[in-house]
Amino acid sequence: MTAPDGAPAPLILDLRGLKCPLPVLRTRKALAGLAAGRLLQVESTDPLSAIDIPHMLNGTGDRLEAHRRDGAVEVFLIRRAG
Repeated sequence: MTAPDGAPAPLILDLRGLKCPLPVLRTRKALAGLAAGRLLQVESTDPLSAIDIPHMLNGTGDRLEAHRRDGAVEVFLIRRAG
């Protein structure tokens, strides 16, 4: 699947219902399997993920492109470093 601009669509990681530390651990694992430059969209209902995921990205070098809250869901768009 590709985005309208021809770029690959982000991989969506649905982590709703998981509690700390699982959202961070699963996000790290998903990022490890992505090629450099790919996008990962993470959706989490754990309120601590709003702190934990950006903190983890500071250590990995991957870039947080966007973060928003959609009701009870924290949505992160992350670009794999490379």
